[in-house]
Amino acid sequence: MKPRVLSGIQPTGNLHIGNYLGALKNWVRLQHDYECVFCIVDLHAITVYQDPAELRSKIEQTAALFLAAGIDPEISSIVIQSTVPAHAELCWLLTCVTPLGWLERMTQFKDKAARQESVGDGLLQYPVLMAADILLYQANVVPVGEDQTQHLELTRDIAQRFNSLYGETFVMPETKLPSVGARIMGLDDPTKKMSKSESNAYHAVGLLDPPELIRKKIMRATTDSLPGVDFGNLGPGVANLLTIHQAFTGWTDDQMRAHFTGMRYGDLKKTVAETVAAGLEPIQRRYREIMEEPGYLKRILHESAARVSPVANSTVRLVKERMGIYTD
Repeated sequence: MKPRVLSGIQPTGNLHIGNYLGALKNWVRLQHDYECVFCIVDLHAITVYQDPAELRSKIEQTAALFLAAGIDPEISSIVIQSTVPAHAELCWLLTCVTPLGWLERMTQFKDKAARQESVGDGLLQYPVLMAADILLYQANVVPVGEDQTQHLELTRDIAQRFNSLYGETFVMPETKLPSVGARIMGLDDPTKKMSKSESNAYHAVGLLDPPELIRKKIMRATTDSLPGVDFGNLGPGVANLLTIHQAFTGWTDDQMRAHFTGMRYGDLKKTVAETVAAGLEPIQRRYREIMEEPGYLKRILHESAARVSPVANSTVRLVKERMGIYTD
């Protein structure tokens, strides 16, 4: 039996090449060696206000891009979090065994709370819902980025506390992660990770951006004052462009050095822009096919929810039995 993997993305903003090269491309590889559940975490998204019509549209767009990027619905499950009620039910059960102090020390909560006059309780409970997502499917491995490692550690703490109180119930998810994809930084500020929530129009290349917009964005990318590519002295902007090219092409370090050493930045940007446009073309083409096929996306999402629900419901039933909650 293959070990189970759980990972997810919020259906907010526009999926960009950082999401693809850092997560989706890696998921496509993982699905052949693991039993994979890939979640569109819409319950996480509503911890801050979302326009209902836009959220619904983004959920469908995200699911279609998962498929277009190469997630195979025959061997992987693409699950909209809210269509499996066990996510929310397990979250409440885990909330009841999670100390408040654990949640208040979470870096993401402290950072966001400091920038707002008031925050909803959902923001505080966000990590418990993330723990529920993972523990619901008894996931063995969770491929998350560095910014989520604290949440994964909290998940392990919650699982350990529950198991201590009520007996062995949850699989402890591995913190030793499979190889993650490339870490892509913002085109406008290469010291910060590329983000879906960034407002600058030239910050990220979206997966659905047309070729002319891709070229325009990359040609405006931040570099430095050197005349050309010097692998012994790479500024963060130049290093980011080279990382993007290497992640799309799979070139070795030797190939990168042979091709780009001494290249002027204008030519570097043109080369990277063409590489990105070519790399996204088949994804965009498949995305259009998916969205134009009546009923296809809805069927895939329905089948995935039906496939994972028995596992999810079994976990919730076991948790309730352990806690003494009436289940018959």
